[in-house]
Amino acid sequence: MVEYAKIGKRGTLVLPADIRRRYGLEEGDLLVMEETAAGLMLRPAEPRSVEVYTPERIAEFLLNNAVTAEEYDAAVARARELGVDPADVPHQPRPEL
Repeated sequence: MVEYAKIGKRGTLVLPADIRRRYGLEEGDLLVMEETAAGLMLRPAEPRSVEVYTPERIAEFLLNNAVTAEEYDAAVARARELGVDPADVPHQPRPEL
């Protein structure tokens, strides 16, 4: 199926209503435009969710990434600084040398 879009003043791109409905596009939505060997490809931009790390999640990272006993002790201290009890965080036990 061939569809046409029209470029208006100042480079605005007008998409046909049936295309907007088919892809659920609304005013203000973002589209990604990529150059390909065949020409321009236009597709809806996918929003990316961002995880905001809680103190508990940070403590989990720190505790699980500790490789040495010293790193683990530092992770425990940092978790406590964050107000988190390391015993409440799922993690591997303290590494022994």
